[in-house]
Parts: sequence; C-alpha cells; structure tokens
Amino acid sequence: MSGLWAPAPPTSGEAYELRVDEVRILGPTDAEVYPVQKKYHSPEYLRTIPHLRLRIPLNALLARLRSECDFHLSKFFRDREFVRLQPPILTSSDCEGAGEVFAVTAASSVPRAVSDSSDGDNPKPDNPVKQKRDFFRAPKYLTVSSQLHLEAFVHEHKKVWSLSPTFRAEKSDTPRHLSEFWMLEAEIQTENLLDTIDLVEDMIRNLVRHLRKSHIFTEIMSVQQTDVEVNELRERWDALDSIQIWPKITYTEAIQWLLSAVESGQAIFKIPPSWRNGLQPEHERVIAREIGLGAPVFVTDYPLAMKPFYMLRSNTNEPREGPATAACFDLLLPDICEVAGGSLREHRVESLLHSMRKHGLQKSSILEELAPNHNSDVVPPNETANLDWYVDLRRYGSVPHGGFGLGLDRLIGYITGIHNLRDVAPWPRWYGRCDC
Repeated sequence: MSGLWAPAPPTSGEAYELRVDEVRILGPTDAEVYPVQKKYHSPEYLRTIPHLRLRIPLNALLARLRSECDFHLSKFFRDREFVRLQPPILTSSDCEGAGEVFAVTAASSVPRAVSDSSDGDNPKPDNPVKQKRDFFRAPKYLTVSSQLHLEAFVHEHKKVWSLSPTFRAEKSDTPRHLSEFWMLEAEIQTENLLDTIDLVEDMIRNLVRHLRKSHIFTEIMSVQQTDVEVNELRERWDALDSIQIWPKITYTEAIQWLLSAVESGQAIFKIPPSWRNGLQPEHERVIAREIGLGAPVFVTDYPLAMKPFYMLRSNTNEPREGPATAACFDLLLPDICEVAGGSLREHRVESLLHSMRKHGLQKSSILEELAPNHNSDVVPPNETANLDWYVDLRRYGSVPHGGFGLGLDRLIGYITGIHNLRDVAPWPRWYGRCDC
C-alpha cells in the first residue's frame, strides 16, 4: 500500500493514518481458507501450524527477542574474553548418563533381511533375520549436552562457551519439557563453585538490563496473549535486574526448611520432601516463592549419589560427616523452577574413574588393566568405551574447572510470561510430535 502519511481526524483515536492511493498485491491468498484468521487462535491450534504461526505478532516478537538475546549474550562473553565454540551435535557419549538419548543412523543403514540358511549365496526371503549395520561402526547419539566437549577446550582457553541445540528423548508431556531445545553452556578454569554461580547471575542480570533498554521490552509488556499479567511480568524483570545478590541455600537446608514448612502447616505437598528423593517441581516452586521472595534462588550441594559421574565432591580437601554432596547448583525461578544448573568437574583421574565405575560407565576389569607406561590408576585406550576420550582429558593433565548449562527457552518463557515451552520454541518438538 502506498499513499500519504498524515494526521488522523480527532475522532479516530489515532495520531496518524495512511491515506491509501494504491494497493498492489504481491502474494495473493484465499482469505476464506487462510489458517490464521484475524481472530483469537488457541495455542493448541497454533501448534499444529508452526510454519504459519510465525507470522502472528507474538511469535514474530519471540523471534526478534531470540535474536536480541543472542547478540547481548555474545557481547557479554566477548567482553569477558570467553571463546565461543561450535560443539558437535553427533556424539558417542551420554553426558547425563540417564540413557534418554536419540540414536543416530543413516537411512541407508536400515536393517536388511538375510537368511538363516547355511547357503549364504541364496538367502530365503520367507525367513528373514534382521541385521543391524551402524554408519559409524558403533552407536552414536544426538547430544544431550555440550559440556564434555567444552571441557576439552577449557585447558587451553580458560573460558569458553557455546549456544547450540540439545536433544532429550524424554517421554514427557509436561509444558516444561521439549525434545529439542537450545542450551547455553560455559566452562571456566576455577576451584570455587561461587565463580560459576556469580557468572550465571551476572550473565542473566546483564542480559535483562540490556533488553530493558531496547524496544523489545516495550513490545513484551504490551502483548495481551501471555499467561501472566503485565504487573507480575514487570515484577519478574525487576527481580532479575535487582542489585540485590540472589539468595543461596544448600540442598540440606532446603529439605530442612520444607520439612519444617510441612510440620507447621505452611505448605502441603503431594510428594513429601525427602533428602534422598530430591526436590520435586512443587518443592522448587515453594522455595523460589518463599525463600527467594520472587527472586531467583541458588540451591547448592545436592547429594552426590543423585548427580552425574563428572561432578566434583563438595569440600574435597576437608573431612565431612554424613552422605557426600556434590559441588553443584541449580538456579530456580518462580513458576518454571530450574532454569540453569552447574558444578565443579572432577579433574583427578583416579577419582573420575572411581565415579564412572560406580555409575556403571566402566567395567572394573578394564580399570585393572593398567597401561605399562603409567604409574597412576588410569584407563588404557579401549575402542569399546565411548568415554575413553573424556578420561584422556584427565590422564594427560587437567586443571580444576567448572561450568553450567542454561535452558534458553525456559528463560525466554519466563521473561515473556509464556508458560508452555511449546509456544516459546519456533519449531517445537516433543514426545509424539515433530511437525515441519
């Protein structure tokens, strides 16, 4: 449309209007059957047309917000002399050790039918036996985290980070989980868990502060299609941008507080809090609301037994009573719960091997086969062990280090007031659905 941009009549309610002289159609469409009509569409309906919902104002705003986040996060790390890396998507290992991974193979490597007859030249098609052929000669997976590969760089570069897609094969149907999401991860040389905690806090506060100065913030506050009222949304931004240091509480203290809250009638839970059973989402919400008073809360020192094999034990140089805990943290935000998690990494080869054995990641017989040219308890090269390369990072010299991972989709959902991550991700993938 072209015409004259002029002051609007006082009765129109607008300051200016376009007095159209010419309309030129660039891309014709049938308005009667167009899937996105000029009316309210439910999020459930829009998820069925992810390729077209990108045209509506809210999803267009989310795309611009992601672009702004990428810019400001990149500048934050650049200003602090971090090296940005591009970690692999295909991997030989499961970082979390939970087994919730997507296996990768080539379409041409589908099972073929062979005969169980001794005559290999003349197989019988009526009695097939499926024979698997791996493209990479061994099972490979879509990455669940870039952490292990970032650790390979941290010995040389001291401070590294990445922002890349991550995949989890969780058969979960909750609004908090996606099968594909974007994870920001960083690793630094450090001996102090507080260094990684402070880095997360500074990064989020810096991001929010810069976004507030942009037009994106004004657009977010004017959106009418989110799950949170504008006043509450402003309170979220205020809490993230506050000069106050975010509260920190140990896992043991959190469990004790929850038990006291139950005993006093202050809180009621479907799953009773227990030191051995971990924090449930309902527990995390209460912690963020009551202890954080609406601000983010760091929970540190979780039981070592419930954490991945690579985490360093808390206070490794001090005697400790009771069950062992890990030098780790989770960052909890009101409503959405965990948005980031990190830890110090076990950098001593003997301790790492012991942890891997306890987690069933290395057979004890392999550990006993010591290389003849080494004096320490190290694992010799083994083609069948998909974490040998990770052990090499310790075997050939390591440094104390730690890092974290932050779910970008969850953070964006929190600052925009969108509860369901399927409405945050531009191309959502979850259990049973992978459209487009």
